Amino acid sequence: MEVVTHFVNDTVEFYKWSLTIADKRVENWPMMSSPFPTLALSCLYLLFLWVGPKYMQGRHPYTLRKTLIVYNFSMVVLNFYIAKELLIGSTAAGYSYLCQPVNYSNDVNEVRIASALWWYYISKGVEYLDTVFFILRKKFNQVSFLHVYHHCTMFVLWWIGIKWVPGGQAFLGATINSCVHVLMYGYYGLAALGPQMQKYLWWKKYLTIIQMIQFHVTIGHAGQSLYTDCPFPNWMQWALISYTASFIILFANFYYHAYRRKPSSSHKGDKPVANGTSVVTNGHSKVEEVEDNGKRQKKERPKRD
Repeated sequence: MEVVTHFVNDTVEFYKWSLTIADKRVENWPMMSSPFPTLALSCLYLLFLWVGPKYMQGRHPYTLRKTLIVYNFSMVVLNFYIAKELLIGSTAAGYSYLCQPVNYSNDVNEVRIASALWWYYISKGVEYLDTVFFILRKKFNQVSFLHVYHHCTMFVLWWIGIKWVPGGQAFLGATINSCVHVLMYGYYGLAALGPQMQKYLWWKKYLTIIQMIQFHVTIGHAGQSLYTDCPFPNWMQWALISYTASFIILFANFYYHAYRRKPSSSHKGDKPVANGTSVVTNGHSKVEEVEDNGKRQKKERPKRD
């Protein structure tokens, strides 16, 4: 018991010390004064993963077609805004794409970048709805380990990023990922319009490839920064490399099973799509959508929005 008490006390002291080196500009921004709102939302998310399927048991799946169209195109707008703000702010501030320390000043461009990164963090919380839509539509098989791992960790880790390093090299990964998400949610928005759009969505497999490229660029960029001794927090670089490496492994496994492995005769044509930073779709269509809008929906008579 004494060991546990010491551990808790040391953890609390470390957290108090870490606050002395946190970015003072963001401490009064929404969600940033304490980690508890972020942790509480993440715990509610995990709770819904357990309660949601139980609640939907014996109930018809919801279609949520209109909801998904609005949600996905709203996410396109949000991610486009984040990417635009980061690109304009970093260009005006003269950021380097090879090595950029964090500038904690109140310079208008630095605050603009920090604000855009805060919106990026918020977008990761909004993305919890991806899973909610899966469960309400009874797409339980889509809630894979990769899906949950990505959603639950990104929101928490980006709180840490905004609290201590809302600028500098952090802008690049967020910019790239926001651009990728414009494509991702654009795809899902078009797919949610109905099966008539399927013939225009031949490029779905390339979304996962783009994600894989993104991860390799991120690791290469962080590794280059460590090699050149860039004055950006090393702990952040190493954490980024480790975290991104886990995604490369998980996404490579997903890509192999979705597009490379020979499908069995009973699963031909059933190829899922990666949801940007989460596996498969984000709560709406792919090949399965055609079935849902046709035969399967007639059978189950799913609830409307």
